[in-house]
Amino acid sequence: MKKRNVYILSSLIVLLTVAAFILIYFLNLQDKVKVANPIDLDGAPVFSHLIYGDFDNALDKPMDAAKIGEFLYVSDTNNKQVQVFDTSGTFIFKFGKEGDGEGEFMFPYGITGDKKGNIYVADLYNGNISIFDKKGKFISYFKEADTKNPVIKSPGGIRIFDEKLYATDIEQHKVFIFDLKGKKLQEIGTPGTEDGQLRAPNAVTVDRDDNIYVADSGNQRIQIFTKDGKYLRNVNGSKDGTGSSVFVNPRGIAVDSRGILYVVNNLTHFVYGFNDKGEKVFEFGGMGDANEQFYLPNGLFVDQDDQVYITDTLNQRVVVYR
Repeated sequence: MKKRNVYILSSLIVLLTVAAFILIYFLNLQDKVKVANPIDLDGAPVFSHLIYGDFDNALDKPMDAAKIGEFLYVSDTNNKQVQVFDTSGTFIFKFGKEGDGEGEFMFPYGITGDKKGNIYVADLYNGNISIFDKKGKFISYFKEADTKNPVIKSPGGIRIFDEKLYATDIEQHKVFIFDLKGKKLQEIGTPGTEDGQLRAPNAVTVDRDDNIYVADSGNQRIQIFTKDGKYLRNVNGSKDGTGSSVFVNPRGIAVDSRGILYVVNNLTHFVYGFNDKGEKVFEFGGMGDANEQFYLPNGLFVDQDDQVYITDTLNQRVVVYR
């Protein structure tokens, strides 16, 4: 009987020891998961690196950037050209020169690309959008289907989503939407300060629900429209977008995979992030030339991996966050 009791006691000790080790293991595993995989749905991106351009021809007032295929294309505005980099910032090639002919620029601004890898560059002063192949060879101007009544006069920010070209027209205070064959599908905005009206819009983007966001620079706000062009609401950093704006000349905008809206606040040298309720969830930047500072930032692009590219005009560089 005593031997049986000793056997049972020994077995219980072994079982309790094993259970304790298992419990400790899982507790440690949970702690490791918590430390190794923190998920912040509203968190700001982390600074990665800077891109300054070709050593012999540094960027001068870069206005916009877009990741197209494997490369980053930057409108190098004061140099009247486009510079091309890999995502690490290594210079690959450049194209364009000053002028008003084919393949030439006077003020290259917005830049975007289609599924074929063709590059579209808006020239604010020449009043056109040029199309190049991925190697920088001029293909043609973007031709509007209605050749008798073309509408584009002063294109600024441009983006392509789902085979549609979205273009802001700064002087006309409008956003035009075309298919890639040049047929005008929509026109958003009239000059003014009321909801749905625009003043000098500088950038446009689209979210995963096909809502259209417009940087309404002259009215110090971001306006959001449905895919059909119906006004939805404003974002300006105040509650419900109806109070005093935090923006001073908002420029580049983009929406990442979380639904976070990024806004470049040009004259305060900050970048803001807003959730889908229009609430500010982060900000970064400030005036200066340190790694995480800006001096009149303008363009902003978020790629498919949520890497963020910001053109820092007077610091003559592109700042990359991830």
